[in-house]
Amino acid sequence: MTDVVLYAVTPCVIINAFQREYRPEMLSGLLIALLAAFLSLLFSVLLAELIYRKTELSRAVVLKFALVFSNCGFMALPLQQAILGDDGVFYGAAFVAIFNIFMWTYGLLTMSRKGEWRSALKAICNPGIIGTAIGIILFSFSIQLPTVILSPIRMLAALNTPVPMLVIGYHLMHADLKRVLTDKGAYFAMAMRLIVIPLIVMGVMVALRIDATITTATVIAVSAPVAAFTTMMASKYGRDTELSAGIVSASALFSLITMPLVVGLTQYLLSN
Repeated sequence: MTDVVLYAVTPCVIINAFQREYRPEMLSGLLIALLAAFLSLLFSVLLAELIYRKTELSRAVVLKFALVFSNCGFMALPLQQAILGDDGVFYGAAFVAIFNIFMWTYGLLTMSRKGEWRSALKAICNPGIIGTAIGIILFSFSIQLPTVILSPIRMLAALNTPVPMLVIGYHLMHADLKRVLTDKGAYFAMAMRLIVIPLIVMGVMVALRIDATITTATVIAVSAPVAAFTTMMASKYGRDTELSAGIVSASALFSLITMPLVVGLTQYLLSN
């Protein structure tokens, strides 16, 4: 089931989001959103490498992944739709696209065990990155897929929330939440993921007067809890699924408080 999400559902989410009417101003906005996503993820990677450079490897790989990757897909996209409409989902998909590139390069290198690093060289042929390329090309050339192709894509994209939840739920059955809730390192990673990084990204984008919709969509994506892919990748590569499932679950609970505060502050600053 993990492979279904990683190799089929996520590419369809991206392609589906880019299936919209082309407008010239949307292309320039897309480029800004892609750049904002790239820089925010690059900053997170550098931060993770700095913080966990001396941490024991089995913990470090999970905590790095948790700090860098947010649940920008099936957690952020519905919120972007509710607050910003179709434009919010469009820019949110741009973040997911860059997320996929980082996950299948840096994320794969981080999670894969010694001797498996060469698999990262195949990342460029990964369905997530291929889906990103297809989506951007279709949008740039204003190509609308026929219904016979688009309908199955949309059906798979609709699985973006329930299937990962089933995967996480399975691992939560075996997770020790008490371990995470008494783990100072896990709290620190969640604080960076839910509060520090989102506030830094928000501050920079507001200071640079980036378009309000792009800024809000990016902040929503960055402020989302730890990515469910943390558990799925940990499971796939034999890492600490108990720690990863616990931190994904705990961060989701804490995000019910932090996300509204961060997004609300962003909208307040943008309106003044």
